Amino acid sequence: MKELEELHLPDDVRYTDEHEWARVTGDTVRIGVSDYAQDQLGDIVFVELPAIGDSFAKGDEFGTLESVKAVSELYMPMSGEVVAVNTALTDSPELINQQPYDAWIIEIKPADRSEYDQLFSAAAYLDLLKG
Repeated sequence: MKELEELHLPDDVRYTDEHEWARVTGDTVRIGVSDYAQDQLGDIVFVELPAIGDSFAKGDEFGTLESVKAVSELYMPMSGEVVAVNTALTDSPELINQQPYDAWIIEIKPADRSEYDQLFSAAAYLDLLKG
């Protein structure tokens, strides 16, 4: 497992206390899991994806990640409707381990863009991880 100083925490995404990240891409927001989350889970072997058109409130469970160690629920960092899912993860879930910030899981049309501003910056997320 990585030391906290070794984690990759880009500044262009926001984070949740459940270890998801969100990145604004025009009118939509892509969501994935942080480098910390993938490191803690170990080798990811399966990703359960929601359907396009599903809507979720902030904090709702939208899928799961299964690793050799555990099954972990995925929670919405912000409310919205799923407009795309990363189907590449169906055949290659290990992409999350390899590139956690490129291997987004879902893309949503946010219901309330102001929820993005309530998420942690990279520095605040690192402070959270330090406890």
